Amino acid sequence: MNDENPLVTTDLADGVLTITLDAPETGNALDLAMTDALAGALEDAGNTPDAHCVLLRSSGRHFCTGGNVKDMARGADLMAGTTTDIQDRLRLGLHRITHALRNLEVPSVAAVNGAAVGAGFDLALMCDVRIAARSARFAESFLRLGLVSGIGGAWFLTRVVGLAKAMELTLTSEFISAETAAELRIVSRVVDDDRLAAEAADLARTIAAQPPHALRMAKRLVRESAESGLPSALELAAAMQAILLSGDEHRTTVKQFLENRR
Repeated sequence: MNDENPLVTTDLADGVLTITLDAPETGNALDLAMTDALAGALEDAGNTPDAHCVLLRSSGRHFCTGGNVKDMARGADLMAGTTTDIQDRLRLGLHRITHALRNLEVPSVAAVNGAAVGAGFDLALMCDVRIAARSARFAESFLRLGLVSGIGGAWFLTRVVGLAKAMELTLTSEFISAETAAELRIVSRVVDDDRLAAEAADLARTIAAQPPHALRMAKRLVRESAESGLPSALELAAAMQAILLSGDEHRTTVKQFLENRR
């Protein structure tokens, strides 16, 4: 599959659905058009049976620079109209991205190059795994513009770095390097810029190669275990394990494992 969109491209190969933000002239800013294009691509990803991992990447120098500041200055785009208009536009626009990524049954990987700023930082945080180029920079920078995150950043950032550090990053709007992001466990690895595309693709292919039914359950189990108490996590683990142990996928995978050992 190779479906083209003026702002977003998608490609499915080896079980990996690669979604590329392709508006380098704006820093892949999340204006109305980009928001609609990205939300549509992510929603389609959730309905693509052959996609076992989603790789989110960008063309150009930056991952995503968040809202378009020039539009903000004009009072255009997301900012146009009354308070109610803006709330509705957020729910029907940016929040589509949040829900689509959160509801993905398959794992998602973000390959962060250049700047991931404001809503762009939040977009990366929504993915299950993040890998960064050494030149990547991150900032929860809304206060620089007299705003707060309207796409869910406060929820995601707190769960990644903890309350105190989320407060610091939010209230200072400071930029942090890829290395600092790795220390804070915002990204799982940092690679040389010229290796980002290959390393992210390899990681996504490795994930996509896992048994698909178990892969989806594993993602759900890790996520829900992180947000529940131990008794609930154990009950969910037992239910999932029972389903998998009695299924054909498990038996086939075990047979292949033993054959490969021989």
